[in-house]
Amino acid sequence: MVRVVPEIDLLKNIRLDLKAVEDVERGFAELAAGNATVPPIMMIPVPELEAEVDIKSAFIKNVPYLAVKVASGFFKNPERGLPSQSGQMLVIDASTGFLKAVLLDNGYLTQVRTGAAGAVAAKYLAPKDADRVGVIGAGVQARFQMRALALLREIKEIRSFSLDGDDVRDAYVREMERELGVKVIKANSVEEVVKESSVVVTTTPSRKPFLKAAWLHPGLHLTTMGSDAEEKQEVDADVAGTVDILACDLKSQSFRLGELRSARDAGVIDESSPVVELGTLVRGDHPGRTNPRQITMCDLTGVGVQDTMIAIRALAVAEEKGLGVTVG
Repeated sequence: MVRVVPEIDLLKNIRLDLKAVEDVERGFAELAAGNATVPPIMMIPVPELEAEVDIKSAFIKNVPYLAVKVASGFFKNPERGLPSQSGQMLVIDASTGFLKAVLLDNGYLTQVRTGAAGAVAAKYLAPKDADRVGVIGAGVQARFQMRALALLREIKEIRSFSLDGDDVRDAYVREMERELGVKVIKANSVEEVVKESSVVVTTTPSRKPFLKAAWLHPGLHLTTMGSDAEEKQEVDADVAGTVDILACDLKSQSFRLGELRSARDAGVIDESSPVVELGTLVRGDHPGRTNPRQITMCDLTGVGVQDTMIAIRALAVAEEKGLGVTVG
């Protein structure tokens, strides 16, 4: 029997909470311990529409299932009144290979697990007293990143800048002020966001860098999560060479798709440069931030272990609550 769970059930029952962060954190730890197999991402580009379809997966030892995710990013969709991202996950029994569930999440679980990864990065790299934070972008992931950060830090102020204009940002400001109960300031520039924040998250599909190394300051943590394809870049290549701790979710993937790729191609770093994977931080093999004045950066490209862990959680909740329908 295969359980098919619709988006509405997942929206109502799966939340970005500390349990989701812990699940994703465990996935990174298993990856760093050598207990996970993560195949290279299969990406199908649709350049005419500034779009792509990605297939991600991971097998993790000693967990009952693995997930295969098909996720789409069609970044002109908002012009048509449609969300830019969608997707679904197939959950497969890790002992038999049989299909166990289809999670018709329309990209929602990807948003949850990506937000959770941002929280893991902040847990080990952001200043403990970070209360003034900034976000570049005003889309769905800009919301999830701030929700995730609020789980781990007492945020008093969010400074927001959108590359898409004031209308999009105005809606973001209203929503996040209401939801998180914090002051959200409309910044006049990316530079203002960086200089006035102790944590900055970039959440855009930009093809051109917009954040400069000259704006970095002692005590700053930067999480970049928009560059997950070869043609994307949010920060100047020099940024990676300026920070005290450079981290990522998976080095092989970040050097292929993320900001590490841009920095390597510019000759700022190479693949032998000291880069810390999140799982190494989770396992305690690297201390993370040890000084409040350190400048840190984490490059997130999205790893299959995140998808498998969030899919397992979603399936467990679905089975417990009898969500969806069973077929076959």
